[in-house]
Amino acid sequence: MGVWTALLWVIELVDHLLRGTLDALGIRSWSLDSLGSVFVAPFLHGGWAHLLANTVPFAVLGFLVLLGGTLRAVSATVIVAVVSGLFAWLLNPPNTLTIGASGLIFGWLSYLLARAVFSRNGTQIVLAIVVFAVYGGVLWGVFPSQAGVSWQAHLGGAVGGVLAAWLLHRRRTVNPAR
Repeated sequence: MGVWTALLWVIELVDHLLRGTLDALGIRSWSLDSLGSVFVAPFLHGGWAHLLANTVPFAVLGFLVLLGGTLRAVSATVIVAVVSGLFAWLLNPPNTLTIGASGLIFGWLSYLLARAVFSRNGTQIVLAIVVFAVYGGVLWGVFPSQAGVSWQAHLGGAVGGVLAAWLLHRRRTVNPAR
């Protein structure tokens, strides 16, 4: 996670040197050409303050997701990025540009919480309680509250996190042979 977090800062430095031109690679709602940006937008930020606000939760929650295994972490991250990006693409007003890692952050947060529910693992439950105590307040960000902040991406990230937890950690029932 340290490398991914450092990459966010390197990308923002390059964007700063290019006077913000990389930000145009974000998700432009209702533009078919922009759909591929769901994989790029989480790495772009609207300046140093935006990046700084996302850095610690990105590193901490990403690390906690990664502790569950690399394959599951990558799978959960892809699911979250796609769902968050699609929510931003579909629900934002036309031509709105969405960038930033907060969709991933909301997704990883809800993934960690939902993983505890679906896995019914004591360690995951304790971790979810701690994560909720520290970061649970940010969940209010799934509601419209501040101009220029994509609650749509936040909501999509949260939905994507629950979906990822369900897909990756639900208990499958086995029908006994008769």
